[in-house]
Amino acid sequence: MTRSSEIPADSAPNPHATAEQVEAARHDSKLAQVLYHDWEAESYDDKWSISYDQRCIDYARGRFDAIVPEDVIRELPYDRALELGCGTGFFLLNLIQAGVARRGSVTDLSPGMVKVATRNGQSLGLDIDGRVADAEGIPYDDNTFDLVVGHAVLHHIPDVELSLREVLRVLKPGGRFVFAGEPTTVGNGYARALADLTWNVTIRAVKLPGLGSWRRPQEEIDENSRAAALEWIVDLHTFDPKDLERMATNAGAVQVKTASEEFTAAMLGWPVRTFESTVPPGKLGWGWAKFAFNGWKALSWVDANVWRHVAPKGWFYNVMVTGVKPS
Repeated sequence: MTRSSEIPADSAPNPHATAEQVEAARHDSKLAQVLYHDWEAESYDDKWSISYDQRCIDYARGRFDAIVPEDVIRELPYDRALELGCGTGFFLLNLIQAGVARRGSVTDLSPGMVKVATRNGQSLGLDIDGRVADAEGIPYDDNTFDLVVGHAVLHHIPDVELSLREVLRVLKPGGRFVFAGEPTTVGNGYARALADLTWNVTIRAVKLPGLGSWRRPQEEIDENSRAAALEWIVDLHTFDPKDLERMATNAGAVQVKTASEEFTAAMLGWPVRTFESTVPPGKLGWGWAKFAFNGWKALSWVDANVWRHVAPKGWFYNVMVTGVKPS
């Protein structure tokens, strides 16, 4: 993987990868990350039902509060925060709106994602700047940030421990990192199985007589299939919570802690999201969106209040990790 200094700061997004580029990406992790995330950038918020209203503000703040000590929460906000692998800015922008930080910087290997994230921040009136950057070589000086965050990013980074060392380097002494939305090894197994099953069943079902209006044009299906192929390529790791704690400790962090969430909620969420990506946009309507969100919320409550006391931490789909740079 190239260092951040080798990535042109003015790199242009490439929103449509060819079959030849996808094939080349199978042998080049960096290319795969850029192609996939550039491809998804303009539609990513719609695909994952991301918003910057109270629903997602509460979600982002909930992830933060679930793993950060209460005494830290009482002292918020942090002054300056950084998001690694920002995507469209979902995590940091909503955390700033939730009062976790005053201002922030977003970075991603994908020029397309940085473009969308900074645009989202500007439209919200937030103090945000963005850079195209490699998480294994963060292009900021030592002791720059009070907080570093990321959502579903560590599993895309080839050398996670190196990246965490970089995180600690750019944090001020006593600064904290919070990474959420990372797949566990067990959770990734059932998520992939359910997503593949849903995709295959839906593609076959919409070919039945009378269901033509539910079928996307073949060229869209082919393009989605290429995007899906890249999605599995860019997911480099799954984590056991204890292994993630070990990586953070080896990187030099103290006060390291993990927590996990989404068990039955993930078993609903992955089929729902896969089905939504298979049928024509707008076909499902508001009723479906309400069902999907309320269903996820209900099962998340069951996971937090029942399964958390019964199932091992590693069975849940998502794992979060936090730590502090020694003072």
